[in-house]
Amino acid sequence: MEHQFWHERWAKKEIGFHEGTVNQYLYDHWPELAGKATSAVFVPLCGKAHDMWWLHDRGHPVIGVELSDVACKDFFEEGGEKAKVHPGEPFTTFKHDDLELWCGDFFQLVPDDLKHIRLVYDRAALIALPPHMRKGYVEHLTAIIPDGTKILLITLDYDTEIKGPPFNVSDDEVRELYGEDYEIEHVLTNTLAKDHPFTKRKGLAGATESVFRLTKR
Repeated sequence: MEHQFWHERWAKKEIGFHEGTVNQYLYDHWPELAGKATSAVFVPLCGKAHDMWWLHDRGHPVIGVELSDVACKDFFEEGGEKAKVHPGEPFTTFKHDDLELWCGDFFQLVPDDLKHIRLVYDRAALIALPPHMRKGYVEHLTAIIPDGTKILLITLDYDTEIKGPPFNVSDDEVRELYGEDYEIEHVLTNTLAKDHPFTKRKGLAGATESVFRLTKR
């Protein structure tokens, strides 16, 4: 999707994809993924997700990458913290303690940027991308994270033809995208309740969310 699309969504506050609270699957499944370690976490296409504060509060250094400077500014303002801003190319960084948001294009990241990363949290990156961009996203992520990195991946699937994002990503597509370079553990699939905000907003029935633990070989 074009950069302008995302800039316009954030400028107009058309951000129905923003949860506004810590994701329940993160609560439930992060401890088993990360163990007792407080390794550095990478959050691609992070928006202003509250999940990053939750990870940081548990001792993890966090790097989030987000295209919109509106999202980066809102994240710290809504969190009640003042960030030090360091303009630069290809990323402007917003930093508080060891929580950093890198404002810029995910595809500009290089392996040196993430050489200390051991964990990845993807609740809203893969499902934010239309089908033709997903293979490139996974290939680039694989190229920039170290071997052995573990990923908590949350996906959304539905049958109805609606205009994303978020887009539907099937469990089979996850296996196709990640199977060559990752060990894949399908943790659970959960049908969204009729009163779930996404279900109600989109008029869906039978939408499901899946949780995966991935380990880069």
